[in-house]
Amino acid sequence: MHPKPPHHPRRTRLAKGFAATAVALAALAFAAPASAAPAAEVTPEAIDEYVSDLYEASGVPGLSVVVTRGDEIVHAAGYGHDSNGDEVTADTPFRVASVSKSFTAMAVMVLAEEGAIALDEPVAAQLPEFAMADERAAEITVRQLLNQTSGFSDTTIDIVELDDAASLEDYVSRLADDQLAADPGTSWEYANPNFNVAARLVEVASGQPFEEFMQERVFAPLGMEHSATRDEIVDPALGYNSLFGAWIPREEEPGFLDNSGSGGIITSAADMGQWLISQNGQGTQLVSEEGLAAMHTPTEIQDYGMGWSVESDGTLAHSGNLSTFNAVEWIDPETGYGIAAMTNGAGLTDIAWSTLEGLSALVGGETPPEPGNGRQLFELVLAVLSVAAIALGVIAVVRSRRWAQKRAGRPAWRIGLRLLPALAPVALFLAYPSLVSLISGGRTVTWQGTLYFALPFTVTLFIGALAGAAVVIARLIRLRSVGSAA
Repeated sequence: MHPKPPHHPRRTRLAKGFAATAVALAALAFAAPASAAPAAEVTPEAIDEYVSDLYEASGVPGLSVVVTRGDEIVHAAGYGHDSNGDEVTADTPFRVASVSKSFTAMAVMVLAEEGAIALDEPVAAQLPEFAMADERAAEITVRQLLNQTSGFSDTTIDIVELDDAASLEDYVSRLADDQLAADPGTSWEYANPNFNVAARLVEVASGQPFEEFMQERVFAPLGMEHSATRDEIVDPALGYNSLFGAWIPREEEPGFLDNSGSGGIITSAADMGQWLISQNGQGTQLVSEEGLAAMHTPTEIQDYGMGWSVESDGTLAHSGNLSTFNAVEWIDPETGYGIAAMTNGAGLTDIAWSTLEGLSALVGGETPPEPGNGRQLFELVLAVLSVAAIALGVIAVVRSRRWAQKRAGRPAWRIGLRLLPALAPVALFLAYPSLVSLISGGRTVTWQGTLYFALPFTVTLFIGALAGAAVVIARLIRLRSVGSAA
């Protein structure tokens, strides 16, 4: 069975918000064509053929994948290039964003089984520096952080302030003036602070910097030689954003990223293979069978374990989305299969997730969907709309004198009504981040954030707003000129 999208990873939810906004405003949708071809045999060659076709159809700069079964890597490879022009291989490091959460959960579980962390005791008792402007914060347990049932929420925590944190210790200190959105343990909400507080707890409980603990106790034992939490250790090339079909290499969006427990992991397809094998209970084990099961068990509140979404068919998945990178991990404990896909290009379509959909169908004996070019089609339509907005704006400005002459002497309210259509795109653009935040379930969306993976949509809205503003200004100037002449 195909896995469902993991529940509310940061960029996945925001992407849905942008997509929903686009549909509502432009009534544009593209359905992936169904495939009638027979299911291919699950061999390295079959996997490579499917991913190669998907890579070519997607147009993404670089893509890396790994498929595991039991204690073996069935196929690990890279496709395309990075921003340095180097060929992507199975060892090319990529940022994996929120896929990091399952790694942070593992670090906590390692220490919990050693008795250094108590999962069901308050965080504040084990991390004295943790405090909030909400007395309920003293009740949050470590398990609730990892299950995302702590009460943390983007709606009550200043996420923008946290983006400037210089360390995990600094990050935790900045929570001091924030509130909870719910009593701990009563509701589920996806929030990055959960795993950054957990990462700081790892530092305090182990007496090591987070990056050192991850290297010595997680990466090294699993043989993950191209993995780290800081780009000073494993330096990935730049990721990309797409603008009307052209991929542009860009620095990652400024903010707290390196060494974070919520999204700082950098790794490769080959290394992810070792991780997936271990997560399926094979190969090297970092914790007990009971500890691994606890991380894969959902709560009664939400089908989310500890850094893993637990699907109805028994599979587990988690996606990761930064401003210029996408990633996803998936395991099927029943069959022993594991899949990870990573891209160095982030656009309105998540190619990593599309890769997972196809590969999970392939290993499940089903026919994968034919690789499509929905991103290119959607961005082409946005480009056409942008050109149309410019053309219509120019025409309206040129005809503004005629417009003013026809309406000279009319009541101001009637003139205002006639200007509303041109003002609509301006109002929409000004409300843009707030609208997407609302559609995305309350996740914080900044203006800066709209200039990355949603760049084509943002540019189209901006051009529409600029054209509308120019038309309104031209018409008002002409009205005043006509009135003065009269």
